[in-house]
Parts: sequence; C-alpha cells; structure tokens
Amino acid sequence: MDSKTRKHLDNLRSEERELQNQAFFYILEATEKPVDWAYEVWDELVEGLGHKDNHVRAISAQILCNLAKSDPKNRMQKHFPALMAVTKDKRFVTARHCLQSIWRVGASGEKMQKVVVDAFADRFKDCESEKNCTLIRYDIIQGLRNLYDEVKDEKIKEKALELIETEEDLKYRKKYASVWK
Repeated sequence: MDSKTRKHLDNLRSEERELQNQAFFYILEATEKPVDWAYEVWDELVEGLGHKDNHVRAISAQILCNLAKSDPKNRMQKHFPALMAVTKDKRFVTARHCLQSIWRVGASGEKMQKVVVDAFADRFKDCESEKNCTLIRYDIIQGLRNLYDEVKDEKIKEKALELIETEEDLKYRKKYASVWK
C-alpha cells in the first residue's frame, strides 16, 4: 500500500470531520476496483464496526462493503453478521449508510450474493416493529435492485417482488415497486 492511501486510512478515525470526510471519499474511490491491500486494513475496519463514534462505524461498514470485491479468502463470510448488525445501529443514519452499501457484498460473488439476498429478506421481515421500517424496507428493495443491475440474476428480482407483495400498506407497496419500474 502506498503512503498516501495509508495516510487516508489513518485519517478515517480523525476527530476532524473534514479530514475524516476527505479520507473517506478517497478510500471509497480507491476501493471501487479491487485493491491488493484489503487484508492490511480488514481487521481494523471490522473493529471499527463497533467503534464508539458512529461516523467511524458507518465509514468502516461502507468501506468493508467496497472491499468485498478484494476478498479472495472469503473473510466477508465470517464478518458478514457483524456488518449486518450495523444495519440495526442505535444511530439510524449509521444503520442506513451500512444498509445502502451491503448490496456491494453480494456483487462480489455467487456465494455472498445468496448470503446478502437472504439477509435482506430476513431484515425486511424483521424490521416491521422498528420506527423507520418503511425507510429500511425501501433501502432493502433499492439494494436488491442495485445488486440485480450489477449481476443480472432474475432470482434477485423475484425475491424483491415477493418481498414487496408482503407489504400490507398499498402506499408503501407502490413506493417499493417504483424501484423496479
């Protein structure tokens, strides 16, 4: 890993928000394609999922999702439950940022695709009693759409449409369905 990338990775935990944000956007862009340094930072990002600062939790989750494409050893399989736990973070904005990124894990390969689709389906069903249920469900349907657009697997579309049909409120069913039009 080059020194510039290492510096940005170190700045992800900065208490200076501007510095942290610059580092975050740099690393997000760097991880749009597979990188050879994923395992050099993997454990610190997994640790960041439980950090006291919700910004660090959100950043760690989003970058881990991006690094799934750089994971030939399938470490994500072991750490995926910790990532999904962030979708229930006490700070909703943190949970939402994580939820909106998880589809990228599914795009990393068939094995993780199934794990993500199943996790999304479970989360869709389990969030019914949560305060922001409709936003969570919308993000899940959008995540399934993003994953479908990336991998073109009809089973993903079928699962999304099946989930939409379980929504009892017609207003929200229409809103979720609009993602697939």
